[in-house]
Amino acid sequence: MLPAQGDATARRMGTAALAGVLVFTVVCTAVQFLRADLDWLRTPLSFYLVDAYGRWVQAAYVLLSMSLGLIGIGYHRAMAPGARSGVARALFVLAGIALTITAVAETNRNLASIDFEGYVHAIAAPLAFLFVSTGMLLLSWRLRADGRWRTRFGPAFVLAAVSFAALWGHALWRSAPRGATQKAVILLILAWMGLMALWLRRAESPAPDRLATPAGMAAGDG
Repeated sequence: MLPAQGDATARRMGTAALAGVLVFTVVCTAVQFLRADLDWLRTPLSFYLVDAYGRWVQAAYVLLSMSLGLIGIGYHRAMAPGARSGVARALFVLAGIALTITAVAETNRNLASIDFEGYVHAIAAPLAFLFVSTGMLLLSWRLRADGRWRTRFGPAFVLAAVSFAALWGHALWRSAPRGATQKAVILLILAWMGLMALWLRRAESPAPDRLATPAGMAAGDG
């Protein structure tokens, strides 16, 4: 276990990020039961953003957006300088922005007639998935370059890789129930985020660059 001392700001970011993940999970699980008018197996989560309880789901999306940014920024702060990735941090911030846009731009119920707002939603949603899944892989990979985080690399990278594969499975397996496959991907991403946020709560202060491994120092800010 990482020592529960050091960078208090990074730990607070981890706590806030974990809270956002938990609120999103609770709210979006609850609406699966409350929205009896929607078939959870076939209905993507975007349709829960409108009509009954839609404001609650929108608020949960925004909180999760903040959690994404906090994880990206928090790990950039908590890791040794030579292990940090500015690209990973940017991907999580971009994922948060795209997710917020997804929440506020209403999806079209009638796919035969898509308006401008529907197009915005249709673009922002897959971008959020793409940004976060790529960021998950990169940040997990960078953990191996910091001696204090190296033991976390294995579970983080495996879960990130499974999430990335599941996302592409959802995108390519068009005959599968769209709601079920999308929510399975979201659950995997939430599991990764929750785990990373929990670890970040115990973050140490960033170590000097000399404590990063030579591989991490050579990779720089990739």
